[in-house]
Amino acid sequence: MLERSEFAPGDYVRLPQQPDWGLGQVQTAIGNRVTVMFEHAGKVLVDTDVVALEAAAPD
Repeated sequence: MLERSEFAPGDYVRLPQQPDWGLGQVQTAIGNRVTVMFEHAGKVLVDTDVVALEAAAPD
């Protein structure tokens, strides 16, 4: 059984610890593993047990 994430594909997020990465869009979200495509950092796998993502509105 797949664990639900608080994020869903298509959601927009920001990573407060890396503001220079810009706006990100969630690609996949399974449990605490969220893959995000950031404007200035590319695709990043984020462990939300370690790093907090913030929901954001598209620019």
